[in-house]
Amino acid sequence: MPDKEYIKNLRTPTKDNPLRILVSACLIGIKCGVNGDNYGEYPSVLKLSEFENVKLISFCPEDFSFGTPREMCDIYGGNGLDVLEGRAKVLTTSGIDWTEGMIRASEKMLQVAIENQVELGLMMDVSAACGNHVIYDGNRYAENKKYQIGMGVCGAQLHRAGLKIISWRKFESLEILYSRIDPNHKVDPDAKDFDQNEWYMEYFNK
Repeated sequence: MPDKEYIKNLRTPTKDNPLRILVSACLIGIKCGVNGDNYGEYPSVLKLSEFENVKLISFCPEDFSFGTPREMCDIYGGNGLDVLEGRAKVLTTSGIDWTEGMIRASEKMLQVAIENQVELGLMMDVSAACGNHVIYDGNRYAENKKYQIGMGVCGAQLHRAGLKIISWRKFESLEILYSRIDPNHKVDPDAKDFDQNEWYMEYFNK
C-alpha cells in the first residue's frame, strides 16, 4: 500500500492510546552520529513530540552495534535486503566488514519495534542502516558516488516483518500524518514527498 494511503488509514490515536512511532534516534537530537554529535534539527520529526497522543520510540542501530563515535559505512553489492540474504556486505570507509554487526543491530531494532507495538517507522534516509527508500550504492565518498533505490539493512529488516516505514523527507505524507493525529491540522498543499522532487525524478528517470 502506498505510504499516503497507509497513513490515511491509521487509527485515530488518543492520549491514553497514543500512536506508537519508531524513529531513528538522530532525528530527535540524540547525539549518536558518526562524529559523536547529532545531525542537526529535523522539524518535521520534532513536531511529533508536541502531540500528547503520540509516543516516539527512538533507537540508533549503528550506536547499538558499533558505538559512538564510529566510522561511516555503506552497502556494497546490493541493498539492505541483499545484506540480510547474504548477497551484499556493509563496509566502513576504511574497509572493515560490519555486515554481521549491522544484521545484529537490525534484529535488535525489530525487537524494539515488536516490544513497543510500533505502528509506523520514521527513519533517516540514505543511511546503510535506517535508509528506507534511497541509499548509496557503495562508497558515498567516491568521486563518482552513486545512489540506488532500496533500503538499508534495518529498514529492510523492519519492512520484511511488515512494518511500514517512511523517510523524514516524506513531507506530504507527514502532513497527512499530522492531520490524523490532530483533526485541526491544516495540511500544507505545497508539501511534497522527496520522490516528487526534480532531482529524484531526473536521477532515477521517473
